Amino acid sequence: MAPVILDRGDGIATLTIANEAQRNALSDPVLAELANQLAQLDRDPDCRAIVVAGSTKVFASGADIRALLQRRPLEAYSGDRARYWESIRSVRTPLVAAVSGMCLGGGCELAMIADIVVASDASKFGLPETMLGLIPGAGGTQMLPRAVGKALAMDMILTGRLLDAAEAERAGLVSRVTGPEDWLTVAQEVAIKIAGRPAVAQRLAKEAVQQAAETSLSSGIAGERRAFTMAFGSDDAIEGLTAFIDKRSPVWKHS
Repeated sequence: MAPVILDRGDGIATLTIANEAQRNALSDPVLAELANQLAQLDRDPDCRAIVVAGSTKVFASGADIRALLQRRPLEAYSGDRARYWESIRSVRTPLVAAVSGMCLGGGCELAMIADIVVASDASKFGLPETMLGLIPGAGGTQMLPRAVGKALAMDMILTGRLLDAAEAERAGLVSRVTGPEDWLTVAQEVAIKIAGRPAVAQRLAKEAVQQAAETSLSSGIAGERRAFTMAFGSDDAIEGLTAFIDKRSPVWKHS
C-alpha cells in the first residue's frame, strides 16, 4: 500500500497517511510522498483545498526513531527531511488537517502547518521530543508559541504535557472539535466550502493571515493592501460584486 493515499472530488483532495504499522510515523518515505503529493496538488488549478488526514487512532507521529539514529547532524540540518518540510510549509492551497487520536511530534507540527485543524474529541496533541534528548525540529518551537502563547508552549515542550481536543481548541491550536465519528467528514465539508469560493481570493487571504504571524502590524497591513489590490483586479472579484448587485449566485472562474 502507498504510504499516502490520494482521493479527489468536489474541488478538493484528501491525502491520508497510511503508515499504521509505525503509528503513522512520518518516516522519510512517508514525508517524501506527502511533500511530493502536496506540491503536485498545489500546482493543480482544479484542486482548491486539501485535507490531510491520518487514521482514527493516530493522525501522525514523529520521525522513524531507528532512522534518526543513523542520521548525521548535517543531514538533520540540511538534508532531505528539511527540504520536505520546507516544501510542505510553502503550499499555497488552503490546508485542512483532519485529526483523530494521537497527534505528536512531527504530526503535531504538520497539523500546525495546516490552516484549519478539525479534531475529534478523542485527539491528543503534544511535542514530546525532549524525552528523547531532542527538541522539535520541524518548526514546533516557533509555531506552538504563536498558536497557544509562550507559557503553554513551554509547558508542552519542556514537560511533554498533552492537550486534549477541548484544551487545544481553547488554546487556539484547533479550529473545530467533532464527535469521534465525524472528524474526517467535517474536515472535508470545511474543505469543500473553501473550494467553493474563488481560489485567487482564498490564496491571497491565506497569505495575508500567515504574514500576520511573521511581521509587524504596519508591514502586515501594507501586505494586506497589496493582496486586496490583487484580489480586486481578479475576474472573480468583478463577478462577485456584480452577482451581489444582481442578487444572483456568482459563477466563479477561479481567476
